[in-house]
Amino acid sequence: MQQEKFKCHAFRLKPGQDLKKEIEAFAQNETIKAGWILSCVGSLTKAHLRFANATNGVTLDGYFEIISLSGTVSINGCHLHISISDPMGKTIGGHLMGENIIFTTAEIIIGESCELLFTRENDGTTQWKELQVKPKDPGLNI
Repeated sequence: MQQEKFKCHAFRLKPGQDLKKEIEAFAQNETIKAGWILSCVGSLTKAHLRFANATNGVTLDGYFEIISLSGTVSINGCHLHISISDPMGKTIGGHLMGENIIFTTAEIIIGESCELLFTRENDGTTQWKELQVKPKDPGLNI
């Protein structure tokens, strides 16, 4: 029997749910060890982003379309970036913080490797816990 190398997960969020919290909870519930965002479309009434090299996040209230969401997803931590547009089409993006509240929906598709393990560890290259990619099975050469 051949082992799966890739899985695909799809789910939908409803009004009032928190985008980041729900993705993290989904990763925990499905025990995703090495995942990534394949697609996300939807809308927000509140956005909380951190811009490049900023210490703190910025909270935006209004109506926003989710233009894109990308990043890694794992039970060991998620790292997500988002682009959103306002009612005039002005687009802004940054690091996804907590408290991004769904307006009508968010349709999310996550891909998962069955052969890899994502962790987040200090490796000395930066001050942050960075992505470390490891074989799920130590016998794999990666």
